[in-house]
Amino acid sequence: MEWRRKEEAAPVKAKTRLSAGKVMASVFWDAKGILLIDYLQTGKTITGEYYSNLLDQLHVKIREKRPGLAKKKIIFHQDNAPAHRGVLAMAKLKELHYELLEHPPYSPDLAPSDFHLFPNLKKFLRGKRFSSNEEVIAAANDYFEELPKNHFREGINELENRWKKCIELKGEYTEE
Repeated sequence: MEWRRKEEAAPVKAKTRLSAGKVMASVFWDAKGILLIDYLQTGKTITGEYYSNLLDQLHVKIREKRPGLAKKKIIFHQDNAPAHRGVLAMAKLKELHYELLEHPPYSPDLAPSDFHLFPNLKKFLRGKRFSSNEEVIAAANDYFEELPKNHFREGINELENRWKKCIELKGEYTEE
């Protein structure tokens, strides 16, 4: 209901169409590019078991895409999400012989996906409407495929600079 005079016509209402909901992506990448993208099914949660299985998939992708790393130490960086720090994930990282690069508590500015990979993806997707999760996933995949090769190297270099700054500030929070 709304107030209007008898002689006034009702205002035109725009029709809305539903858009796809949120899609969660776990993106594993290195200085050379994307290694693995996993899109979480609607209604699912990332548990220790789920994440451990993702690490197995990642290990296979590394062997496929980076065969030169087969005999080298892999330094792995992740944030402090509960599924990442849980017993299953830690056991899997040890089993895979990945060296974990510690992520200081309360330092979201050290997660390269957060400061380097996702901001421009968000800008790319902003204002677009998708009728299904599959359309969102296809758009995200297209975005990642179009990134220049040096984009990923720049992100790793930026991590190094942020890491040094975090050490200089003795772990204090910083955005830049």
